[in-house]
Amino acid sequence: MQLTLFYDSQCPLCRQEIQALRQRDPLNRLRFEDLHATDLQQRYPDIDLPRAHAVLHGLTQDGRWLTGLDVTHAAWSLVGLGHLTAPLRWRPVRPFADLAYRLFARYRRPLGRWFAGNNGCDVCSRER
Repeated sequence: MQLTLFYDSQCPLCRQEIQALRQRDPLNRLRFEDLHATDLQQRYPDIDLPRAHAVLHGLTQDGRWLTGLDVTHAAWSLVGLGHLTAPLRWRPVRPFADLAYRLFARYRRPLGRWFAGNNGCDVCSRER
């Protein structure tokens, strides 16, 4: 299985996560698409860019769209770390984990500045 992750290259936390996934993916099961690529909409006409900027999106090899923690779990599973994210998908935990993710996603840029620093992000600098 392959998974394409759509990420925000202007978010320090997103960049760190993508870098970590790339390092753990010697079989190249993951593909990475920057939401800021000028030709992204032409290559992926079905992507809802405003929603993809708000919530992590992934596209499976068979054409299914995943969002939020489902993408995270799929990606981590492909690099051998699915056991760490599996509890977030368990039925009793899932609604709370999804709510926490939505809150995190909403505030990821300010959190990114706090945890990861600016790291050259022009947008992050302007949002101060």
